[in-house]
Amino acid sequence: MNDEVFKANSERVGHERMGRRLFLRATLVGGASLLAGRAATLFAAASAKDDSSFSIGGDLPVNRLGFGAMRLTGEGIWGWPPDRENALKVLRRAVELGANLIDTADAYGPETDELLIAESLYPYPKGLVIATKGGNTRPGPNQWVPDGRPEYLKQCIDKSLKRLKLERIDLYQLHRVDPKVPMEDSLGALKEAQSAGKIRHIGLSEVSPEQIERARKTVPIVSVQNRYNITDRKWDNTLEYCEKQKIGFMPWAPVGGNKGLTGSALEKAAKDHGVTTYQLGLAWLLHRSPVMLPIPGTSSVAHLEENMAARKIQLTAEEWKTIDALASQT
Repeated sequence: MNDEVFKANSERVGHERMGRRLFLRATLVGGASLLAGRAATLFAAASAKDDSSFSIGGDLPVNRLGFGAMRLTGEGIWGWPPDRENALKVLRRAVELGANLIDTADAYGPETDELLIAESLYPYPKGLVIATKGGNTRPGPNQWVPDGRPEYLKQCIDKSLKRLKLERIDLYQLHRVDPKVPMEDSLGALKEAQSAGKIRHIGLSEVSPEQIERARKTVPIVSVQNRYNITDRKWDNTLEYCEKQKIGFMPWAPVGGNKGLTGSALEKAAKDHGVTTYQLGLAWLLHRSPVMLPIPGTSSVAHLEENMAARKIQLTAEEWKTIDALASQT
């Protein structure tokens, strides 16, 4: 599936189905947009002239709103999902809706998430980028223990390749920096795999600008995955660094994680614009930075469709300024 197909899917979905709770609709006529509902909100289909895409590493073009597959596993991100067929449907639907960046990790399940991706999508459509991670072990449900030993990471890469049925992983991310292992040693293993043609690009997760700088002395870094959303901006400094260096920023918990996005002010702003709080949160991320690559996850097709509709939301600069102020009160 090439970029044109992904774009066509996006436009088709934008016209035909905007989600269960999405009340505003937009119709494109001769390149002009008609506002429906409140004049402040515009749902505009992506075009070649906007910033709806980003090129990871300079050679992996993706639509900026992707899909995070972590929630497709069992409770506690452990084991198989209770409804395996539903998980496969969600993955296929994500691609149909234009998500050509799918984020996963060997720790999700563990292993089951990567297996589900291969089961549902292999042979992969052209242009689909699967980003996976290694370096976090799973002793049990909801338990995470970093392991950055080079020998372990080398095994992780080989096993991910096999589970995903890939000859090369487009984006491989160090899931966590292991405090017990020098970063250079961990990244050295990834660099070796890159030289061997097993991975294309390398990324990091939950890191500071200083750590990225240090990592880049060993290997080029094309992406960073830190926790970030409209109500949790702890990593603003890392985002700003990524902007300057043209590094993709993949916010995990883009709509607040298990706690969601709460706050009466934010909820009122979403209602005023005829969208859900989650949709507003995702739209804010896309507005926040051109290097932002949100990867919201869900195990529900309906929720997935709601999330993907968020890319159509466009507000004026003044309206975003107001929403920023409201979000800071939550």
